[in-house]
Amino acid sequence: MSKFIGIIGCGNMAQAIAEGIVKSNIVESKNIIVSDMDEEKLNYMKKKHGINVTKDNGEVALNSDIIILAVKPNVYGVVIEGIKDKVKDNVVVVSIAAGITIEFIEKKFGKNIKIVRTMPNTPALVGEGMTALCHNDFCSEEDTTYVINIFKSFGKVEVISEKLMDVVPAISGSSPAYVYMFIEALADGGVLGGLPRDKAYKMAAQAVLGAAKMVLETGEHPGALKDKVCSPGGTTIEAVYSLEKNNFRGSVIKAMKKCTEKTIKMSENS
Repeated sequence: MSKFIGIIGCGNMAQAIAEGIVKSNIVESKNIIVSDMDEEKLNYMKKKHGINVTKDNGEVALNSDIIILAVKPNVYGVVIEGIKDKVKDNVVVVSIAAGITIEFIEKKFGKNIKIVRTMPNTPALVGEGMTALCHNDFCSEEDTTYVINIFKSFGKVEVISEKLMDVVPAISGSSPAYVYMFIEALADGGVLGGLPRDKAYKMAAQAVLGAAKMVLETGEHPGALKDKVCSPGGTTIEAVYSLEKNNFRGSVIKAMKKCTEKTIKMSENS
């Protein structure tokens, strides 16, 4: 029998997850139910994907084998309180919120329950997400594999230990923002040199996309790939020298450290 997948929340990430599930045929559209208070979002999802929608989180809880909590971290406790007595005995609860620990979710449910903690990122919206994932001891290998396949439907997945989850926002969860800033800076540099802005954005974005693909598909060290572009006495090494002189890599690592520290504080307060 096919599993029923419930998603509580209908924001951008929830929509990306639902779309990935539908496109990959993990389950039929009729086996997906999404809840949210925003009727406009629900109607959009129902019309686009043919899934079931409701304003009642309890309806999702009663009918789902897997429940994905796609709500803001600050309302996790309230949402769990509203569904904890309605979930199926063998349900798998999937978290996608930064700073929300497995222990926090277990305590809120107040009973032994299967939990998978994940940290996806916004490129999931275009099928190129990166998700880190961990789980508690109540999850079977089959449970974990099923959830992994859900997240693989819109990108790549890495299973890690929970103690490393607080590092994930800095390297993949929040990092698209840094990359957008880099693309914007590249485009500004192109405009400074005379390129039309629309062409500058396209060229900069494609350069970043191509470079990332080179790292993933060649398996070569990023430093080795950088060296191949840097001809002796050439233009690229001149640019690299300028970036290093201005602490380019150090600034990125410092920003990631700040992001991680913030995530740890959120975890401690959950």
